[in-house]
Amino acid sequence: MKFRVFLQRLSHPRVRRRLKIGLSVWGVAIVISLVFKLAYDIGYFKAQSLINDKNTATPNTTQILTMESAQRIVSGALKEDPDYPKTIVTQVIDNNQKLATIIVENNKQRKIGWIIEMRLFFTGDLFNDNGYNLTESIEHQHNISRGEN
Repeated sequence: MKFRVFLQRLSHPRVRRRLKIGLSVWGVAIVISLVFKLAYDIGYFKAQSLINDKNTATPNTTQILTMESAQRIVSGALKEDPDYPKTIVTQVIDNNQKLATIIVENNKQRKIGWIIEMRLFFTGDLFNDNGYNLTESIEHQHNISRGEN
């Protein structure tokens, strides 16, 4: 088909109208997709900036286990009255953020306690990855007699 014949067919009014409608639909679809993409990107970057603002607002300092905070953790775990606890934290031995070692006293009996990630408190044997009993070694180090019940 020659180019002139093609141009003659395109110059027909019905073909021109259909071409205008088709190209308008494609143009509107492209504009709508660009608007949606732009709106998504703006929302995404706003959300990222909010997350970054929230992360910068949190303190970077490491938590330090004090006697008062250790006492609150122990009283909460044992469901005791925090104002008048029966089990008292007498010493914080190792102030590690992940695994803190404390000495607790209840009825004049001292035990080694462990606070994991500043939340969970338990008294029991803790073994390291080589199989050594860390509870026994700390009890021996601080002259605490083991009350076998």
